[in-house]
Amino acid sequence: MSTSASPGGDGNNPDAVVTPADRTAPAAAAGGPAVIPAQDALSPSVPSSTAARRPGAPAAVAAGAASPALPLGGSAGVATVTVPAAGGPAAVGSPAAADSPQVTAAAGAPPAGRAAVLAAGSPAGGVQAPPRPAEPAAPVARPQRRARLVVATALRFEAMAAGRSGLPSDTVMVRTGMGPDKAGRAARVVRQARPDAVAIVGLSGGLAPGIKPGDIVVASEVRAADGSVAARCASAPLLAGDLRRLGLTVHVGPIVTVAKVATGDDRTRLAATGAIAVDMESAPIAAGVGDVPFAAVRVVVDTADEPLGRLDLVRRGVLGLRTMRRLGLPIGAWAAAVGRRTVLLAEPRAFCAGVERAIEVVERALEIHGAPVYVRKQIVHNSHVVADLAARGAIFVEELDEVPAGATVVFSAHGVAPAVWNQADGRKLSVIDATCPLVEKVHAEARRFTSRGDTVLLIGHSGHEEVDGTLGEAPGRIRLVQSPDEVDSLDVPDPERVTYLMQTTLAMDEAAEVVDALKERFPAIVGPGSADICYATSNRQNAVRKVAQEAQLVLVVGSANSANSVRLVEVSRRDGVASHLVENVGDVELSWLDGVETIGISAGASAPPSLVEELTAALSGLGATDVTTRSVGTETVAFHLPKELRRAGATAAGAASPVVASASSVVSGSSVVSAPRVDPPSAPVGPDARS
Repeated sequence: MSTSASPGGDGNNPDAVVTPADRTAPAAAAGGPAVIPAQDALSPSVPSSTAARRPGAPAAVAAGAASPALPLGGSAGVATVTVPAAGGPAAVGSPAAADSPQVTAAAGAPPAGRAAVLAAGSPAGGVQAPPRPAEPAAPVARPQRRARLVVATALRFEAMAAGRSGLPSDTVMVRTGMGPDKAGRAARVVRQARPDAVAIVGLSGGLAPGIKPGDIVVASEVRAADGSVAARCASAPLLAGDLRRLGLTVHVGPIVTVAKVATGDDRTRLAATGAIAVDMESAPIAAGVGDVPFAAVRVVVDTADEPLGRLDLVRRGVLGLRTMRRLGLPIGAWAAAVGRRTVLLAEPRAFCAGVERAIEVVERALEIHGAPVYVRKQIVHNSHVVADLAARGAIFVEELDEVPAGATVVFSAHGVAPAVWNQADGRKLSVIDATCPLVEKVHAEARRFTSRGDTVLLIGHSGHEEVDGTLGEAPGRIRLVQSPDEVDSLDVPDPERVTYLMQTTLAMDEAAEVVDALKERFPAIVGPGSADICYATSNRQNAVRKVAQEAQLVLVVGSANSANSVRLVEVSRRDGVASHLVENVGDVELSWLDGVETIGISAGASAPPSLVEELTAALSGLGATDVTTRSVGTETVAFHLPKELRRAGATAAGAASPVVASASSVVSGSSVVSAPRVDPPSAPVGPDARS
């Protein structure tokens, strides 16, 4: 509940019965939902009369020593409510402090497809959670596991909104009452339900700049008022991702729980601790459930800039409750994903030597020349890398006419055509070439083969920057071939003078199919002296294939425009495993994880290793996680920085030229592939000097 103002009427009476005390709920029709009249001024969807509740809506029952037993059937002191399988969950109110009810067994199981909820009507009563699903009669290779979910809310109208939000029908809801003391007592009820997953939902106050009323905060951790951490919610980015896919504005960060309404200076002090939202119940619930996967999801109704006044009370309350009614499906998906699992990390994965070199080129250029430093295209195909460098002063442009004359510009790792070098020379730009040395090798081969009169057939994908740069080495003499289907239509001047080259980031199987078709069509065709597909691409494909042999799901971290990342997904899918490309942990859909016990993880050569660490940490927040590595070898390749940076660095330092590392080798399985030591040309320079 928000710590600024309470838009409801039962905050001081956590044991208030949802059904008015002078009424009793009529018995449910055979096979139908229980009929419980409930009324809340801020929930327009809740009827104000005692009319029968619509099919599929949750039954609401509050517990307490003073509460009369509802005549809904069941044994003395225990009310039993059945709802259709397609309906919402039943709600169980928090007991009075003196009651401390125990979880008891139900007197008979509910009908198939229905959820049972029992509420304590006296100190001798109990709270009955729905029974766990029966174990399958025979082992199942990939069981679809459904976690038991307990959802806690502070107030009656929050429980009503959450109950109509699409939560799973077997959800147990606990109404805690307002404030940390009552929430602490309610935590015992939550524990007694033996939950597999616990979520607390409700309204809150925003603390961080940029958070507005109606936004959602998902806790990365929950803190008590003294600053101690009650729980870390590692899976928060996964849940936040599902919420964002509904079009909701979601913030992830710490939530702090306090004992009284926070206003003015209190809010300023709490915001200074790094907390982004404040409530009055999350910390006791989080601390009380121990190591059970926990989520806190709060809808902001007021902020320091937009406090909740009396005139805004109803409007903000209705907005918050409407937003709460959209939380059920993502929270249900989060609970369904909870469980023990194994994570297999493909090795090698993430950054390769060429990418590390390209990033360091921009970093060194910023150190030497100062901001801004212009970069033509993305330095590597990863949005996180680009955003980080942009924040440090790099300006990314599509073409050189966006760069001021005489400025410093970096060419990306994918290489450029000679025409781009000529344009840079004409504009008197100071060029630093970050082209990967292995891409430069393909450019050099293209120049050599075309200069001797060969027609070069470049195997690659149209529109990729590396392909555009290689084609530009000899326009008209280099033809692009994207698939075996295109081979028969090729027309070359001399079938005896044909050479093929490859984009460095192709899938090995895909490239081999095209090469086989070319050799059948042109028996005299020759290839490069050494493989064009780079060591990093080959190693990552071999590694992801290894984890795919054991995994039920493969997640590849990388950007959608990263060719080598896309190829990793294709390779694992070709092996029959469900596979997805994700930019970051927030792209992982929780439904992918339901019933999955073994997940393989890899990352494209342009993806930062930290993104894999974040993904693994988030998965661990869903339950005990065993992380192990499947390796196909160790990479030790590194490349020199461009000469112009080494010279500038030596001049600035008055010492020897800084070098990233000398080139070494890469071990891939049992083979060792030498990595060439290539120094890109100094800039500015025209194409003739590079041939």
